[in-house]
Amino acid sequence: MHVPAESCIYCGMEQETILYYYPLPGGPAGRNSTEAAKKHWFQEAVLRVETLAEEAGFSVLGCPVPPFYYRKKEWKEPVLFEAMEAALHTAAGMPDTYVHPDILRLLAPENRGRWQPRSSTVKMLTKHLLGQQAQKALARTDMVTVLLGQLHETAQQLEMTWELLEPYLPRVNRMLLYCEEQETLWDKRDGYPADRETQILETAGTDAREELQELLEVYYYEYGLVPQLVPYSRSRTTEGVEEEVEKAAKETGPVGLRCGKERCGGVILDYCEGFRYPKIAAGECVYMDIVSDGGKQRLLGRKSPAVAYVSPLKYLDTMVKNSYDRKVKMT
Repeated sequence: MHVPAESCIYCGMEQETILYYYPLPGGPAGRNSTEAAKKHWFQEAVLRVETLAEEAGFSVLGCPVPPFYYRKKEWKEPVLFEAMEAALHTAAGMPDTYVHPDILRLLAPENRGRWQPRSSTVKMLTKHLLGQQAQKALARTDMVTVLLGQLHETAQQLEMTWELLEPYLPRVNRMLLYCEEQETLWDKRDGYPADRETQILETAGTDAREELQELLEVYYYEYGLVPQLVPYSRSRTTEGVEEEVEKAAKETGPVGLRCGKERCGGVILDYCEGFRYPKIAAGECVYMDIVSDGGKQRLLGRKSPAVAYVSPLKYLDTMVKNSYDRKVKMT
């Protein structure tokens, strides 16, 4: 799709730029709006781009996606993909993207990876949010909790954790890390060890854990802090769990991973796909969901309603709301 040169409305920007695609009210999740991306059949579907916020070091652009691409016709995946690409090209440089889950679900599975944010962008937003939230929480609890994700990603997540937390470590007296535990896999049919491919994966997992231990040593050398490393427990039953929690547990399988009895608190960094049900101590606490899983916010609200939930996606949604409120006041 050709984009006229004059439509490049954000030329000259040198700072980081994020383009956030989000549904209009009554969009894909609801059908109250009649707005469409084009008025006439011979036109191309066009998504507008507007400035949502200017922060120190980065700017946020918004791209609202109407519920229909023409009249009341729902989006066809190729049309939406092309319109999103065209909107992206209106921003100078190499802007990164965030896509609301309701919009992402409209795209073909094989095309969704194209719109995932870069890890550097996730880190940048998380740093920004920690700057707003961490000091108050650490002043009350002097504790940090890290919920690590899959074992093969642990080393990368720990490197990111160090960068995120280093400004606050002089105030931290306790650091708790939950991690996945490598298990020996066996063929259930005959009791023999798993095939060679699985053994290779296990070896890689063992190497990752050794690297994990090395990465943790820096906390002691630099700040005298000895992180406590605790494996997740494996839950094989959902008995006694409320309906929504039971549904989430079923999605993780009969051996879904959950936090154990250790109390979490202070600043909680969560890298996991899916909620791990941490036992959160009373007191000032901020729950930083780095992967922006909306289901966690719902489950955390039921389990620990007093805990502040923060995520990059929630921050972007707040930018959208603030921008809308400003427009309303101006009318």
